[in-house]
Parts: sequence; structure tokens; C-alpha cells
Amino acid sequence: MDKKSSRLRRSRKSRAKMKELLVPRLTVHRTSSHMYAQVVSPENASVVASASTIDKDVAGQIDGHKGNVAAAVVVGKIIAERAKAAGIEKVAFDRSGFKYHGRVKALADAARENGLEF
Repeated sequence: MDKKSSRLRRSRKSRAKMKELLVPRLTVHRTSSHMYAQVVSPENASVVASASTIDKDVAGQIDGHKGNVAAAVVVGKIIAERAKAAGIEKVAFDRSGFKYHGRVKALADAARENGLEF
């Protein structure tokens, strides 16, 4: 198995469990140059709120490179604000098979600090 297929295998298992719970999920995707976060509803799998380092208002708050921990903190803060504005307080954290450290952990901690419950 290569790295990508292993990550996708891990993500399938966690998403199957989240589907049983019937709670919105905060899904995270990272690349070497950007961070993406979406809150997905459990009923019809539609995106309720989203934030990423490509958004103009988010990118304006980031100094320098958009693929680092500081950028992930900003994305976590914005996604929490947008989810609360959409009426979502509690989510399941879907890390998409990525390890829970570094940028993924920083995004999760920032979202928790700004009012989302995992």
C-alpha cells in the first residue's frame, strides 16, 4: 500500500462510524500549500459551512505561507464562526485519515476554542 491509499482506507472507516452517529462532521483536508475545512450535514451530505486558505477573507488574515500551523489556526477559527452562524454547535471531527498532529491538530484546537464541540 502506498501512503495515499492507506490514508483513504483510514478515512473510510471513520466516516462509516460518523454516518451512524447522525451528527454533522467537520472534515479537514490538507495539502502542502493549503488547508480546507467543511461542515457536512448528515442527512443529505451537503456542505453547511466551509473555510479554506484560498478564501479571500481568510487569506487576508494570514501572513506568509498558507500551508503552515498559523494558517490552520485561522481556518479553524473561521470554520467555527461559520458553523455557529449556521446553527451547528456539535460536530464529529473527520480528519480524513491524516494524523492528528501539526496542522490538523491546530485546526481542531482553534475550532474548539471558538465554540465548536467535538
